[in-house]
Amino acid sequence: MKTKKYILASASPRRKELIAGLDIDCKIELCGECDESYDPRMPLEGIPEYISNKKSDAFARNLEPGEILITADTMVLCAGQILGKPHDRSDAIRMLGLLSGKDHKVLTGVTIRSDEKRKSFTAETTVSFKELDINEIIYFVDKYKPYDKAGAYAVQEWIGYIGITGIKGSFYNVMGLPVQRLYEELKDF
Repeated sequence: MKTKKYILASASPRRKELIAGLDIDCKIELCGECDESYDPRMPLEGIPEYISNKKSDAFARNLEPGEILITADTMVLCAGQILGKPHDRSDAIRMLGLLSGKDHKVLTGVTIRSDEKRKSFTAETTVSFKELDINEIIYFVDKYKPYDKAGAYAVQEWIGYIGITGIKGSFYNVMGLPVQRLYEELKDF
């Protein structure tokens, strides 16, 4: 793995932090503009991987030999609804209210691509929330401003500390990048 040049095409500070933990030499380069639309008839569980492939295709330049590009997309799925990044305060409050007292899935699609080949996968984690008091939701939204997070929350912030009662699957997937699975896939790539 030391002979490759890894590129993470993501503006997410959480993904940057997580990939740094793998101790691989990885630089950050952003994708070009990416249309993240999808066919509404597509199975919901397939959307993150589909979008991670679109992000890979939107990368702004050709890859050089020895470079490996990593793109990802994370989605929260609760009661058959996709919870993306909230548009505003009321949307964030609505999303957290929907998650309150329920289990939901966090799905991250990851695409690994070189100038010769491509591999994609989806990691799934189930997260359980306690019943959240409306005052807890409002406190979190107003103090932590969760507008850049799918589902309007971060597992590693206050709402995660007080609200999450269980996680089945990768904790790091909930943060936005299933690093253990990514590491294994990069070794095999």
